[in-house]
Amino acid sequence: MTSIDLNPSQDKISGGRRISRGIFMGLSWILVACITIQVYIAGSAVFQNPVNWRLHENFVHFFGFAPLLMIIFAITGKCFKGSAWLSLAMFVLIDMQYMTAHVPALGAIHPVMALVLILLSLYTALRSTRRQ
Repeated sequence: MTSIDLNPSQDKISGGRRISRGIFMGLSWILVACITIQVYIAGSAVFQNPVNWRLHENFVHFFGFAPLLMIIFAITGKCFKGSAWLSLAMFVLIDMQYMTAHVPALGAIHPVMALVLILLSLYTALRSTRRQ
């Protein structure tokens, strides 16, 4: 008796690759959540309590490394085309946020880069979810 493949279009991937893709997807959504929280904290520092700037400065250390891990899992999981480059771009943008926060002439671009980061992270998370 032969078995019938009900989903022949689904590519067969190894267990390790599937795990890497799952971790990449999880990190992508965690990054979306963390960037959203980071923007909320900044807003609360502006509109509620300036003491929250310290939390805004420190919270990034919780998730700033995530794009580096995403690069590794994008490569090992052979995620969607460009996933490692998107992860690198997000890492560079997060790193550049430090510069824009500490150089007064560049301060106005800080929230613009945050907007780009949330869009890139959301795009990456949605693409990784579709790929699963």
